[in-house]
Amino acid sequence: MPQILVRIPRCSLLSTVVWQVSSRTDTRSLHFVLAGTYIIHGIAGDCEAVAESRGVQRIAANGGSVPLSGSIPELAEKAKNCRNCDLWRNATQTVFGEGGSRPRIMFIGEQPGNEEDKEGKPFVGPAGRLLDRLLVEAGVDRKKVYVTNAVKHFKWEPRGKRRIHKKPSAREIDACRPWLDAEIAEIKPAVIVCLGATAAQAILGRTFRVTQHRGEFIESPLAVHVMATVHPSAILRAPDEKTRHEQEREFVRDMGQIAKLKL
Repeated sequence: MPQILVRIPRCSLLSTVVWQVSSRTDTRSLHFVLAGTYIIHGIAGDCEAVAESRGVQRIAANGGSVPLSGSIPELAEKAKNCRNCDLWRNATQTVFGEGGSRPRIMFIGEQPGNEEDKEGKPFVGPAGRLLDRLLVEAGVDRKKVYVTNAVKHFKWEPRGKRRIHKKPSAREIDACRPWLDAEIAEIKPAVIVCLGATAAQAILGRTFRVTQHRGEFIESPLAVHVMATVHPSAILRAPDEKTRHEQEREFVRDMGQIAKLKL
């Protein structure tokens, strides 16, 4: 069935976003009160859509489809064939999220790194190993954690024989957002922790600054508790050992707030 896929990046629980869809044969208004990804079915492929609320995005049309529900293994299997952007062309594989059987805390990073791309698992490289160690120090139960990334393919540029991380564009982050929305909808986390600016701005808006609100609980319809902090990879890039240890202590303090929650 023809469809349009739209994403509502940010909505207030107290306000309604109206998406007016019209074509030669169909006109309707659809109302959304939560951020998320929605499929509008039964609309002609050549229709025009007008958002009455700023920020509503039309991200696919003409029969394009992104799965919006399913178990994590089902979503991960479908994501292997994702072609929403061009990052799949130079990546080894899709790297989907993973976690315990009943995770309560979702950590969202930017994108897989070189080791994650090779192994097909998130947070298995140096930053992931550091994250695991600091969570233990903070008293966060790793069995309650689900880890994923805002972007599911490794974006890189060659530097000699090495593949060096390259920051994903806003378009690439938006193209991958339906997968992240599907993960959040399936996991229903009590806590979301955004690691670094890319993840934080994907979840909390592009004006959000981790430097200004690090370690604070931010109101969001996506989870009861939402926090942003630095990405472990930033700690690994500290200029010296003294600075790195201080940044590790700050990260543990942030995670200590998570450990105190009754989950």
